[in-house]
Amino acid sequence: MHSIDIGIAEQDRVKIAEGLKRLLADSYTLYLQSHNFHWNVTGPQFRELHLMFEEHYTELATAVDDIAERIRTLGVPAPGTYKTFAELSTVEEVEGVPEADDMVEILLRGHERVVKTCRDALALAQDGADESSAALVSDRMRIHEKTAWMLRALH
Repeated sequence: MHSIDIGIAEQDRVKIAEGLKRLLADSYTLYLQSHNFHWNVTGPQFRELHLMFEEHYTELATAVDDIAERIRTLGVPAPGTYKTFAELSTVEEVEGVPEADDMVEILLRGHERVVKTCRDALALAQDGADESSAALVSDRMRIHEKTAWMLRALH
């Protein structure tokens, strides 16, 4: 394979990719939670939440692909196993099937957690003068902030 010469030093590419790996793991964990809750939500808000959770996991499915591809662009292997995601993720796993209101709260906290991971990854991208990663992470952060706001509005 050819060496990577995109104007970002190798040590910076590796640091940025590590931050993106954590973002990928958090995003994938949140994807799984959103999909799980979509399947299992019940109660008076069933239809609204069922559809909302589907919007969330559909958006996250695209996001995890974008993040993984950026990691690869930086020349680093992207994580892709449950074990690795569990080691890297800061989004807490949920046991059982929570009540609908608890699902909303869990997803709210998950999106807020991902915003914090975005902030960490953004700092690494900015420090490494990686505008492409910074733009990707900034876009992700904005989406998670807006989603958290919408989830908060349900209470």
